[in-house]
Amino acid sequence: MRQLQGMDASFVAMETRNSPMHIGSILVYNPETAPGGFVRFKDILSFIESRMQLSKTIRQRLVRVPFDLDYPYWVEDPDFDLEYHVRHLALPKPGDWRQLCIQAARIFARPLDLTRPPWEFTVIEGLENVEGVPPGSYALVTKVHHAAIDGMSGVDLLEATHTLDPNAPPPNAPDDWQPEKIPNAAELLGKSYFNALTNPMKQLEVAAKAAPGLANAVKGLAKRDFEVSTNLVAPRSRFNRKISPHRVIQGMSVPLADIKAIRALSPGCKVNDVFLAIVGGALNKYLTAKDDLPKATLTAMAPISVREKDEKGDMGNQVAAMVAPLGTHIADHKERLEFVHAQTVNSKAMTDAMGARNMTEISKVSPALFMSLGARLYTELGLAERVKQPFSTVVTNVPGPPVPIYSTGARLESQMGLVCLTDGMGLGHVVQSYVDEATISFTACRDLLPDPDFYIECIRESFEELRDLAAAEAAKGAARSGSKNSAGAKPVKRTVKKAETGTAKAASKRAPAKTGTTRKAPAKKASAAKPRAKKTTKTKTK
Repeated sequence: MRQLQGMDASFVAMETRNSPMHIGSILVYNPETAPGGFVRFKDILSFIESRMQLSKTIRQRLVRVPFDLDYPYWVEDPDFDLEYHVRHLALPKPGDWRQLCIQAARIFARPLDLTRPPWEFTVIEGLENVEGVPPGSYALVTKVHHAAIDGMSGVDLLEATHTLDPNAPPPNAPDDWQPEKIPNAAELLGKSYFNALTNPMKQLEVAAKAAPGLANAVKGLAKRDFEVSTNLVAPRSRFNRKISPHRVIQGMSVPLADIKAIRALSPGCKVNDVFLAIVGGALNKYLTAKDDLPKATLTAMAPISVREKDEKGDMGNQVAAMVAPLGTHIADHKERLEFVHAQTVNSKAMTDAMGARNMTEISKVSPALFMSLGARLYTELGLAERVKQPFSTVVTNVPGPPVPIYSTGARLESQMGLVCLTDGMGLGHVVQSYVDEATISFTACRDLLPDPDFYIECIRESFEELRDLAAAEAAKGAARSGSKNSAGAKPVKRTVKKAETGTAKAASKRAPAKTGTTRKAPAKKASAAKPRAKKTTKTKTK
């Protein structure tokens, strides 16, 4: 029996009917690499069962202390039933990308049963009309409570349920798992009394560790190594209100090479800066269309992993948060990217000076009762409607495997992240990479963002405009370089000019990023991801 830490416990305390605190993914698999070219539902069950010993998350359930006087505990569930956690259904007609997103949103909106291990996998077949997805493919919608994993430990769970070889044998490690007795109320209250006596000493220890980081932050201010952002409170937007229990989900995939190429527009720019600028441009377009764009920039909470190498397989959260202004007030794409890059450099400097790890350690000694009461009061009093938030949305970057991976022998074609929402935070984004693709997806409250197809179109246009601008800048750079090397010879200049024009045209004619269904052209936008190979092998899931 192991007790949760402060940040993990906060996700349990924040759990409400309208705000289920789980994260997840939509994973699309191509069974052509599986034995016989197809995968049955019972094959998936057998595959997961053979690898359960590789994950600490799969068979542990939460036990809460009476009256939330202390943090909950993880206990090995004596009543674990794999078939409860792995479900199976088929899409209704027409079985396209829009139908998959609708079904995933319905699944994701339902809270997990916290009296069982807090995760569910739903196998979905019938993707026959999802453009760009190989025929016979199936999807897996995953839900795992945020108390159990963060973005990086979620990657560990992905590794436990996947292999690098489609024909990999079951792991050799013996499964020595043993169930545990569920502690009664008296036992839990006794432990909480002991923890209450030792918690002040833990608080002093953490404060001592955090002091150097705070001192570094003060020194940085004195030397002006970085600037304190004036965006400590984000302007209120339509997404920063009390949320409903209903969800919408959409996403698109783009070539990862295009995301990397966009970095050239701002020297020193990171891939994450590009994603932030794309989201900022999308919000600019969406809110302008609604005549609801704030004059000041919206901001994103950008989680930073502080997980050490030796904590790779640990459950729970090891993250800190960084304020990332999105440049939504800037219409020019290059200026927005430069603004985002400058702001993230500044935010990272502040976070590093304070010590991201120290911030997570401080959260571990917050009083459990105070945390629980605070979360409930925030919801019951409707403070999301009255108090401004430091963040307008969430943009979390989860790097995926750079090589193909397999589950039950089927190759993972694409993955798209899903994120939990809370009152005051009705829109969240996940950006992921996998092999040569990048996906940008969002989860939103259906009442606050009722037109997901229009918003994904805004994201697509924001990406394409940055992509084409980067291509045009690269063409100009190539033309200038060619002119210098030509020593002014007129025939060479004409050749370079033609090459530049050709490059610009090629950029403008490049195929658009594949997205979910849009209002303007539903049939052309329905695609989960760029496929690597199209086969006709059918999937059988029974």
